[in-house]
Amino acid sequence: MTDILDDEQRLLRARVSLTQQIDRGSVVLSSQLAGAFLNVPRHPFVPVFYRREGERFVPWRITDRDADAWLDAVYTDDSLITEVDGVHAEQAGARGVTGVPTSSSTAPSLMADMLDALDVNEGDEVYEAGAGSGYNAAMLCHLAGDAHVTTVDRSGTLASLARERLNAIGFDPLVIHGDGAHDVPHDAMYDRIIATASVRRIPPLWLERCRVGGILVVPIKGTLAGGMIARLTKRPDGTAVGRILHTPAAFMPLDTGTESEVRVPEIPEGPCGAAELSGRVLDDWTFSFFAQLHMPHGLLRTYGQSADGLHVTTLYDPADGSATRVEDLPEGAPLVTSTGPRDLWRPIEEAHRRWRRLNRPRREWFGIEATPAEQTVTYTTPDGQIHRWTT
Repeated sequence: MTDILDDEQRLLRARVSLTQQIDRGSVVLSSQLAGAFLNVPRHPFVPVFYRREGERFVPWRITDRDADAWLDAVYTDDSLITEVDGVHAEQAGARGVTGVPTSSSTAPSLMADMLDALDVNEGDEVYEAGAGSGYNAAMLCHLAGDAHVTTVDRSGTLASLARERLNAIGFDPLVIHGDGAHDVPHDAMYDRIIATASVRRIPPLWLERCRVGGILVVPIKGTLAGGMIARLTKRPDGTAVGRILHTPAAFMPLDTGTESEVRVPEIPEGPCGAAELSGRVLDDWTFSFFAQLHMPHGLLRTYGQSADGLHVTTLYDPADGSATRVEDLPEGAPLVTSTGPRDLWRPIEEAHRRWRRLNRPRREWFGIEATPAEQTVTYTTPDGQIHRWTT
């Protein structure tokens, strides 16, 4: 084992470097947040993480190769994948695994942006849905005091490791193995609620357990990659209202154990027509946020390449079996093929025209309101016209 983790000056320089990286970006660090990043180490929470090698995810330990390179990677402003298809990096063999990442240590600048929005003060009661590595919970402990922090994770492995590592650096928050959307401690009330995994809609229980005047910071994501982060304040009538943060965020979904996998079907050849837009437009995060507002709940998207190496997007709505394929061609307009009762691409093209007419409004110009029954996103134009979507 290398002695690098015993070199306090080297570790301090690493934390200073990370804090400077965050501060040079789009986040303006308050003195409290800067103090948290300077004083809370990241490396105890990610002793092993995955690095990509082609299609595989290979675990990287400090003992595997250059220790300085490992430490630099830990203290770089980037997310670190810690679990793939439920296999934690510490449990993976040397050859690694293939699959889909299911947990990660969030990029510190995104953590900073969300923590700044949360505005945690000493003594605030804080609930975190998604303990993950425990690093964000450690920040919350530094800001509020560990006796005031509760963090929940559905993975027993992640909850156990987070508790162990938080304890190792002197923090003892309440760490729960459970469903972050439902397993809120009985009768507990919170001044601050934060999620480090995305939800389609803010769970009613979070609204119920947030004190009046309290703040919720929650990643909200549907089908498309460019999700949004909502910052809301609890009102006396039980609802919460706020705005969307400027930062796009593709957090992994909060696992409640009730999800079922739905496969997008193959679309047979049939009647087709010309599209105005390529399916690649949904990869533009400046538009995909707006497009998502026009997509029904449950709509799925897959994408890839045709035999000619050109982009293909497929949309599928399990509610009525409608499916639409949009494929780029070597020349001319993309081709649209639909099956089922609806053409799913037409509303996306209409949304794009509307987005252009509104002069491509940024996500931070949108408001959001959440009630126990529904969630609404609004945009008010300079002339006072209000556009509203139920999400």
